[in-house]
Amino acid sequence: MSQWLTLVARNVLRHRLRTSLTLVGLVVAILAFGLLQTVVKTWYAGVDGAVPSRLLTRNAISFTLPLPQAYHKRIGAVEGVRRVTYMNWFGGVYKDPKNFFPQFAIDAASYLDMYPEILVSDEVRRAFLRDRRGAIVGRKLAKRYGFKPGDVIQLRGTIFPGNWEFVICGVFDGRDPKTDTSQLFFRWDYLNETLRVRSKAQADQVGFFAVDVVSINLVAEVSQAIDDVFRNSLAETLTETERAFQIGFVKQTEAILISIRIVSFVVIFIILAVMANTMAMTARERLREYATLKAIGFSPGYVARLILGESVAIALIGGTIAIGLTPPVAARLAELSATLFPSLIVSVNTVILQALSALVVGVLAAVWPMRRAARVSIVDGLRALG
Repeated sequence: MSQWLTLVARNVLRHRLRTSLTLVGLVVAILAFGLLQTVVKTWYAGVDGAVPSRLLTRNAISFTLPLPQAYHKRIGAVEGVRRVTYMNWFGGVYKDPKNFFPQFAIDAASYLDMYPEILVSDEVRRAFLRDRRGAIVGRKLAKRYGFKPGDVIQLRGTIFPGNWEFVICGVFDGRDPKTDTSQLFFRWDYLNETLRVRSKAQADQVGFFAVDVVSINLVAEVSQAIDDVFRNSLAETLTETERAFQIGFVKQTEAILISIRIVSFVVIFIILAVMANTMAMTARERLREYATLKAIGFSPGYVARLILGESVAIALIGGTIAIGLTPPVAARLAELSATLFPSLIVSVNTVILQALSALVVGVLAAVWPMRRAARVSIVDGLRALG
């Protein structure tokens, strides 16, 4: 065994430039594969983090259409509902249209109670509830733009006309890495009071209601009951679980996600072809050596295992380097696109897929060269030009 390992190691290091270039290709391919898989998984993060007992009620026609804020009390009166809150997507522009980040007008107290994954200190909470123009920002958003408590920022409305000023009351953190901390929350009552002056047609309306159900066993029943309350009204509702809502949102970009998955596997196929070509070239150059090994008593299987060992060793070295680089590269990518991908967390499954990809590439790339080296006769091998 030690003899075999020594020969494999020497073969790997024999053509150092070729091996180095092959390793670079492997690292780039497996790193790209891991990043693409991470992007897809991150896109589904909202689905994975959904709370089973939480419902979202929106306009039955489209989630882009609002609902009357007056629905709040009627939803809260439905049996099985523990509490209700509401929110509005704002869609303002901070200085430049490229500076996109999510902004929501919320019913401050009930929203923070409904979403315990948003961690704010008691001091920040009190300041937020006290200041009509108050806003809280996520840790990543604050870091990106340098927001700090006491800052006054201005957003230019796109959905809601005019310029809007907010006072940063504090920074919130996420309960876990999946929580999006690239968002800004401000008070819905400030939005509504201003709209009553600027644009009365948009006043007293909300985008969504979030509903906390007493028991997960009552989710379907409560969902149906809420929609029954507003059936045949001017603004009928569609109530679904938070998970179903997130899946519906993700499905709008499903074609893109499928394309990303396909590209990630195409990258692996390409590096497999490159690796197979490298190993075929290597085996062809060493046919005389393999024939000599057979002539002195080594079996065809031993010769084949030498090629397999070299191929797998190169693939696993490249895979290990790529796996090690994936988390820091993903973190940097998340920083550069903080609002698009709030958190790019490399999962254990992604690491396993990367390792398996490297192993499969190493094995498959060696299949044809192994077969040829094992079958070549001693006479033909000795005649070969090395």
